[in-house]
Amino acid sequence: MVKSVALSSDGDRIIEAVGVSEFLRGRRIRFLEELEKKDRKRGLQVLKPEETHLVIDETSGYVRSLLFVEANLKQTIPEDGRIYWGHKAAMDALNYQLIPATKALQMPRQRLLIADAVGLGKTLECGILVTELIGRGKGRRILVVTTKSMMGQFQKEFWLRFTIPLVRLDSGEIQRVRSRLPGNHNPFHYYDRTIISIDTLKQDREYRSYLEQAHWDIIIIDEAHNVARRGKGQSASQRAKLAERLATRSDTLILLSATPHDGKPESFASLMNMLDPTAIANESNYTKNDIHDLYLRRFKKDVLRDLNQSIPERNVEPVEAIASPPEEAVFRKLHDLHLVSIDRGKSGRTAI
Repeated sequence: MVKSVALSSDGDRIIEAVGVSEFLRGRRIRFLEELEKKDRKRGLQVLKPEETHLVIDETSGYVRSLLFVEANLKQTIPEDGRIYWGHKAAMDALNYQLIPATKALQMPRQRLLIADAVGLGKTLECGILVTELIGRGKGRRILVVTTKSMMGQFQKEFWLRFTIPLVRLDSGEIQRVRSRLPGNHNPFHYYDRTIISIDTLKQDREYRSYLEQAHWDIIIIDEAHNVARRGKGQSASQRAKLAERLATRSDTLILLSATPHDGKPESFASLMNMLDPTAIANESNYTKNDIHDLYLRRFKKDVLRDLNQSIPERNVEPVEAIASPPEEAVFRKLHDLHLVSIDRGKSGRTAI
């Protein structure tokens, strides 16, 4: 599809096109008309919309027309805050898990702290939001920063549930990437979707200049309490400085933490300032109303209704089984050692 036509310095026409086929969709390509004319085998054919001819769909049930309409609808980017793809992941999505994505999609920029309690599925809630952003064309480049121990689990969840591949980067892999690239190229541009340990990135001497020149569509910081500033007036740790630097390298910033508040308002304020530097005027004195749009915090008691509807209660019933002679002999030996107690049922034999 031709997007624009311009003239080069020598008067030749430069045709800029965007690919529409399966292999080239979305890729921008430039053609020099004079060079293409010289290539007689391929040539350059410009399709003009005014010369389009309608054809009759003779397939049963107008299958070809329906497929054409559906293909175009799937390429239409939604502009509202509804969930279109996230709830279709390989998971039994609960209603409360859709709320973070719905809340974030109503923001001009998706910058949110998801601070649900342990076990409520923060990674799944993050994946739902990321899936929606990808469908809206806002998730081509993704950076996930987490602790080294959580890299494998996060990577697995995103791939198995949302089919979002994340390339695992460590110091060795970054060095291998740098060896393949010219010296003036940024190694963080090599992969579009990566996951990396926060302890690897915090090395300012190695990666600061690269990080300041890179930009992502989505940045996710897992276990975000590790990057908060600790204490009033204290100098920021390397992790905190790294997070503050990354906060400026993407329009979308998602923080995940089950324990975001350590009891000190300044520490929690540092996380909120990463999301919105203008939200808090005084880090020692602010209220929930100042930051209620920037975070979502829920406990099991808050989502108990959704959990009860989706997870049935367990009915535990005791079941007695008669022990065989060999089993009874073993239990007698254990009983003599005071490791188990023997309970005889109505039959008079030992119950396991």
